[in-house]
Amino acid sequence: MAFLRLLASIRTPFLDAVMQFFTYFGEELLFMVLALVVFWCVDKKKGYYILSVGFFGTIVNQFLKLWFRIPRPWVRDPGFSIVESARAGATGYSFPSGHTQNVVGTFGCVARFTKRRWLRVVCILLPLLVAFSRMYLGVHTPLDVGVSFVIAVALVLGLYPLMERTDKNPKIMPTLLGIMLAVNVAYVLFVKLYPFPADLDAANYTEGVKNGYTLLGALLGLLAVYFIDTKKVHFQEAAPFLGQLLKVVLGLTGILIIKQGLKPVFAALFPDMLFPNAIRYFCIVLFAGGVWPLTFPFFTRLGKKKEAA
Repeated sequence: MAFLRLLASIRTPFLDAVMQFFTYFGEELLFMVLALVVFWCVDKKKGYYILSVGFFGTIVNQFLKLWFRIPRPWVRDPGFSIVESARAGATGYSFPSGHTQNVVGTFGCVARFTKRRWLRVVCILLPLLVAFSRMYLGVHTPLDVGVSFVIAVALVLGLYPLMERTDKNPKIMPTLLGIMLAVNVAYVLFVKLYPFPADLDAANYTEGVKNGYTLLGALLGLLAVYFIDTKKVHFQEAAPFLGQLLKVVLGLTGILIIKQGLKPVFAALFPDMLFPNAIRYFCIVLFAGGVWPLTFPFFTRLGKKKEAA
């Protein structure tokens, strides 16, 4: 807390805005967009790599949050003030930092496989800035940030050699996805069956349970996508620039429609949104990796026609 108070003493409106800008790079939305752009347009194997690091890291992160149940800095010390603009994004328990883990895992993957030096530098500096921003804004301690940093780096370095061998050994990817699914099921059983103490924060617990079911649906969807693509679709990532642009914009629009469209329908039909939430994310991932790629030949031809014109 002493370090957080030191950072609080140098806050200015300008620095607050700068740090709030950088902290957005740790949001789940950016992770999903970047992973899908790589998956659709660059290299599906690298897309699986980013998604695997992100999903596996989130499971570990959520488990540690509920196991240690460390409150946020302003809860531990009511006299400590945070930058208010950061409060809405600081949900769940404090340890470890989800934003830091997201950004280190996502951009760490890109730094690991890119051969462009400038991009690698950006992918190293950006996570450092996000990690610092979480402490500057007052929503995480150095311990929160440091542990999540180590977890993400371990996953980035540990999963990369496996992904590089998937071409020679096709069983690696379904096995890895199966392991992640089993770990996630274990996490869901943990949150439902573990005898948590009476002082458990209800909002933080609810957030952890919801994330468990969300990941369950997403991982089941990713496993289905893998088999659909390897057995039937075999989509190609390459396309002219216009085709890639339309592929990404329309694909993300479709995902948003499914995500937002199914939510009120399920909310009206089911009092408990846990299983419906899993179904919703299963549908999102299935669309993103199993249905939308069926349109890619069209965008490839469209782009070539436009460029020729």
